[in-house]
Amino acid sequence: MDSPADQVRTSRLAFAWGGALLFVLALSYFLYAYAFTFGETQQPSPAATPIVWDLGLFTVFAFHHSVFARERVRKEVARIVPPSLERSFYVWVASALFIAVCALWQPVYGLAWQVPPPLGWLLYGALMAGLWLSVRSAGVIDIWELAGVRQASTPNPQPLRLPNFQDFQVATPDNFGSRPTEPGGNWEFKTKGPYGLVRHPIYLGWFLMVFGVPIMTNTRLVFALVSCGYLLLAIPLEERSLRRASDGKYDEYIRAVRWKLIPGLY
Repeated sequence: MDSPADQVRTSRLAFAWGGALLFVLALSYFLYAYAFTFGETQQPSPAATPIVWDLGLFTVFAFHHSVFARERVRKEVARIVPPSLERSFYVWVASALFIAVCALWQPVYGLAWQVPPPLGWLLYGALMAGLWLSVRSAGVIDIWELAGVRQASTPNPQPLRLPNFQDFQVATPDNFGSRPTEPGGNWEFKTKGPYGLVRHPIYLGWFLMVFGVPIMTNTRLVFALVSCGYLLLAIPLEERSLRRASDGKYDEYIRAVRWKLIPGLY
């Protein structure tokens, strides 16, 4: 018979793995919705109403990221779940919200562009490149840590730490991956693989995925513009927080990796 400590550890692992599976489900559902539901041609209808709804819907999802980055909220979460499950709790909530966004997204009538083969195949190539770049970048950071599984498997994990400022903050994959490696606050910013090319390769991968389609319905276009607009807003705010909190380490990373998102441009 398992001891109480073993039972607690098993329960924590089950919770963490459940969050990881929900995360995979959320991404899979997004890929399905973006490929099929968002790609359907819609009947003519007033464009303003669904766009306003969609913008508000994604704002709720984005607001959750900002809220979870605040120290006050993190302290409240710590009263509900142990440190080993903090990241997993975030993954559960974020994944559920992302599924809701995709399910409740309102269609927008019209077609932005349609690129026939063989040029259209280049856009599919960009989509696949974006998918690979996102997965590869997450692997460099440690995908199991991003999913919260590694923390639940560690007896005394160090919780992921984020800068604590009163301005807008985001809890994003890149933000969670760039953290102190020791309790004393020794920060490490990886420069291998995609992180040696741009400072936010996961975001670049997202841009390639949502715009890399030869048939861009207005439903897809609104989703792409809103989600990428949020990322463009998040990047300078996130970097400002990291520069303040990392005691110059992020400035060194900026000097080592010049471009934020697009090599040679931005």
